[in-house]
Amino acid sequence: MTTTGTDPARATDSHCPYCALQCGMRLRPLPAGGPEPVEVLERPDFPVNLGALCGKGRAAAAVLRPGARLAQPLVRDARSDPLRPASWDEALDRVAAGLTAAREQYGRDAVGVFGGGGLTNEKAYLLGKFARVALRTANIDYNGRFCMSSAAAAHRRAFGIDRGLPFPMADIARTDCVILVGANPAETMPPALRYFRELRENGGRLIVVDPRRTRTAEQADLHLQPLPGTDLALALGLLHLLIADGHLDEDFIARRTTGFAQARAAAMAHWPERVERLTGVPVAQLSAAAALFGGAGRGMVLTARGPEQQSKGTDTVSAWINLCLAAGKAGRPGSGYGCLTGQGNGQGGREHGQKADQLPGYRSITDPAARAHVAAVWGVDPAALPGPGRSAYELLDVLGRDGGVRALLLMGSNPVVSAPRAAHVTERIRALDFLAVSDVVLSETARLADVVLPATQWAEETGTTTNLEGRVILRRKAVDAPEGVRSDLAVLHGLAARLGVPEGFPEDPEEVFEELRRASAGGQADYAGISYDRIRDEDGVFWPCPGEDHPGTPRLFLDRFATPDGRARFAAVSHRPAAEEPDGDYPLFLTTGRVVSQYQSGAQTRRVDELNKAAPGPFVELHPALARRLGVEEGELLAVSSRRGRAVAPARVTDTVRPDTVFMPFHWGGAGRANSLTNPALDPVSRMPEFKVCAVRVERAASAPAAPASASAAPASAATEAGR
Repeated sequence: MTTTGTDPARATDSHCPYCALQCGMRLRPLPAGGPEPVEVLERPDFPVNLGALCGKGRAAAAVLRPGARLAQPLVRDARSDPLRPASWDEALDRVAAGLTAAREQYGRDAVGVFGGGGLTNEKAYLLGKFARVALRTANIDYNGRFCMSSAAAAHRRAFGIDRGLPFPMADIARTDCVILVGANPAETMPPALRYFRELRENGGRLIVVDPRRTRTAEQADLHLQPLPGTDLALALGLLHLLIADGHLDEDFIARRTTGFAQARAAAMAHWPERVERLTGVPVAQLSAAAALFGGAGRGMVLTARGPEQQSKGTDTVSAWINLCLAAGKAGRPGSGYGCLTGQGNGQGGREHGQKADQLPGYRSITDPAARAHVAAVWGVDPAALPGPGRSAYELLDVLGRDGGVRALLLMGSNPVVSAPRAAHVTERIRALDFLAVSDVVLSETARLADVVLPATQWAEETGTTTNLEGRVILRRKAVDAPEGVRSDLAVLHGLAARLGVPEGFPEDPEEVFEELRRASAGGQADYAGISYDRIRDEDGVFWPCPGEDHPGTPRLFLDRFATPDGRARFAAVSHRPAAEEPDGDYPLFLTTGRVVSQYQSGAQTRRVDELNKAAPGPFVELHPALARRLGVEEGELLAVSSRRGRAVAPARVTDTVRPDTVFMPFHWGGAGRANSLTNPALDPVSRMPEFKVCAVRVERAASAPAAPASASAAPASAATEAGR
């Protein structure tokens, strides 16, 4: 329920719980007994969305309904028994006992923690501290490894620091040319589309790179439609043309970069005709794109999951960064490379300790100085801190195995639906000795748990997130949670006390944030000068912000890059095939993505009736030529098979997809689970799985699929839930 509101004085300023725009909204409590506890109102003064909200944001309050969400702890008496209601003391005692038993039998690293990119900064920070201080395990990672990790690795490689956008979103409308690679903001973050419309209204040009003609691609001046998995070759071909056509900024290259000679040599091996053969993009379109970008006074390249979720995602993003550097379109107002971060706190979630190799402030866990600084804040011996652990898929892959994690605490993630090779991951989760899940809904993963802990939601708690611009913002509590629900901070507090660490795990989010400020001080993601009061006064503060008298940093790199010598670094990268390409047995490409009315694994949005009406279930998008070859009509069931599994969903016949490619959204579990098919081949640098390209076979299905798991009518109580 969304209105412009009639009494904004009663409303609380807050932010949407979904994507990384973190759109501003106001929440006004409604009388008890109504369908929803709060009303979502527009907040036109917040600079990112200026009041605009997508359907998910407008309907966000629906997940607060009693029937949609968890309202009490659940426990399982035996592996074959259903989940049943329990008290908080019983549930927390069981979690502590399960973690302790695994640690005593197999060692500290047999206990694991898996977090989420939707957790607030306070939760992400305390979860990392809990893993390393209370559990003393190296094995913590999070689902953000599946989203932005390749862009983060490339950003650090080139610029020495990773912030999704080094400039505010508003700068997009003020540049002259944008290349948007593997991104579909018209569906993934609709309020952001206004910036691209304004760009064109201001005379700028938009180039979209995507194997599908998406709603975003339809807005473009030029749409390049490459084969899935060939974005690296495309970027190298465009750099070749910039060099050949005289569009280099030689002065910028000489003054502000290093490594161009090697990058140039790599690009010259990717001449236009070769790139056309590799990508399927005609030479004429390559030349047109190079001319538009190279001839623009200012320009940006923005990537999203398309080029990043590949087994060569880091090198692919590096190639697009090379294009910006060679043209002098970086480190200047109105120009630069940026990543359109996906998850709500995907930026902050990777800055403060959820990743296996990081400590707060984006510090490396292997850096002695970083370990000493954070250990001093935490009051522990630096030698007591564990080293780096396994990345997300690698952690999930060894669950329940000798030498792997045997007991797992999972907070705010749903890998049964979201992980690659999802059937295998589900098997590994079932093989655990013990699983505890803290979440707001009974997700597919929570259904497999030994203990389920009901967590407060965004409108029921206060905490900070960091949006895709690097703007630290404050979600504020607007209503009380149901009596049986507690915050994740309270969960960590209660567990730490039971594990013998009664101090250092506050329940108050502002107290946690004050400690986070100290822990991040001096790090790359420096929040030392940011406070709750300042965020309220300034509508968010851009990091790095090292002191209270510092204005924050809306635009990075204007004077120098964050490398030791202040110069950006070119990367000498070359095209290589995807880890798996079509062959005689699996002759088609599969690529995956999102639809506008669902979000990520769908655990929350699939509980909202109006969103389900718009996007009721999975589908297989295929070209009319392929449909004719298969003898399939619109709506008929298709079976899509890969070397990892099978998914069944209705056909959606459209000429917006390439004839050699099929597309599936990944929001559903059950028979239509797209991630039953996807390839867990990992990028060697970022450890990102190759979600965006694999080889599949498509045929008419012999039987109807089962109903999607955890649909909108799924009960919040699990008294009849089947055993693991």
